[in-house]
Amino acid sequence: MGRLTWLAAEVSAVVQETARVRTLELAVPDWGDHRAGQHLDVRLTAEDGYQAQRSYSIASAPGDSPAITVERLDDGEVSPYLVDEVREGDVLEVRGPIGGYFVWDGAEREPVLLVAGGSGVVPLMAMARHRAQLRGESPMRLLYSSRSWRDVIYRGELETLGLEVVHTLTREQPEGWQGYARRIDDELLREVAFPAADEPRVYVCGSTRFVDAAADGLVRLGYDPQSIRTERFGATG
Repeated sequence: MGRLTWLAAEVSAVVQETARVRTLELAVPDWGDHRAGQHLDVRLTAEDGYQAQRSYSIASAPGDSPAITVERLDDGEVSPYLVDEVREGDVLEVRGPIGGYFVWDGAEREPVLLVAGGSGVVPLMAMARHRAQLRGESPMRLLYSSRSWRDVIYRGELETLGLEVVHTLTREQPEGWQGYARRIDDELLREVAFPAADEPRVYVCGSTRFVDAAADGLVRLGYDPQSIRTERFGATG
């Protein structure tokens, strides 16, 4: 693939997802299209010429304008500006789409297991939206680990997309909570995951520790390591 060109992206809408997370919908002339699971780069340039650049997963389904969902990291260079300062009508520099490994195109017939930790749900949301857009019949299940109910990103929309969503809340649960209340472990995976014999496709996204624990647990349950696609994010933003 040739070198990607930086493009002007106007912020067409801003959606506050949680207290620390917001979605920026972007209007990007000459964008083309993207695949569910890809990401893009955002570049900010200060008045003195200093530039900061970060990669963000694309949250929107293919065929829709690109959107990114950003979690504010207090010591980050880019995310505090995107979450706290950017307004509708502002213009950012972006390039993409990028990536071809962690993608789901919707033509596959196997069940799809999505495993998300925190904001790792973003590229998986693009897959869920894509399935709903295609009216796909392949079973899709999302196991989503969040710190608390108020930290669940896309909480309302997830219930409208036709996939099965299983939440586990690791730090705080609302009164009367009947769901899982612990970190993802082998027992939880055994209860929630599709049988390995069904040969599901698996996409796991979150912190390195989270991804390693989930992927290793699925292998112990008999999953083929080649069927597990993983994407990790670090602590900078």
